[in-house]
Amino acid sequence: MNVLLVYALLLKATCTTFSGLASLPIVREDFVLHHHAITDRQLNTAVAAGRSGPGPLGVYVVAVGYYAAGVPGAISGTLALMTPAFFILPLLIWIGKRADHPVIRRVIRSLVLASAGLLAATALQLGMAAVTDSFQLALAGAALLVYAGTPVESIWVMLLAAAAGFARACLR
Repeated sequence: MNVLLVYALLLKATCTTFSGLASLPIVREDFVLHHHAITDRQLNTAVAAGRSGPGPLGVYVVAVGYYAAGVPGAISGTLALMTPAFFILPLLIWIGKRADHPVIRRVIRSLVLASAGLLAATALQLGMAAVTDSFQLALAGAALLVYAGTPVESIWVMLLAAAAGFARACLR
């Protein structure tokens, strides 16, 4: 895949969402469904890699760029991740001066709700692609219960799930 196209698509995703995983539906639509540059499995791996390390939630776009176009794609992903930062400050200043206006409040609320809906729909689709047997379903259910019921950090849940998957693979 052309690195300029990778940059343009990832820039579109990062500029239209301004927050980490909210860009996931756009990335999936462009890279998995439209251009077939990566698979749902690779997108899941990119998200897991992005969540397992320190840094912004949207760092997974670097891995998406890598899967789509190798090292030049990863560089494009990094640039696409950084570019919105140059636009956010003037936008925040403009919105901050108008934050009390009812129309601005409704627009912001609508954007948050639309983003949440898109993210939930994409998470469901990616989850269905990732869970291929009853063991993985049980593991995903246990992780959900731990996330919902305890204040445990996500890295520990991911490491425990990885260890369980590794143990299962060794026992086969």
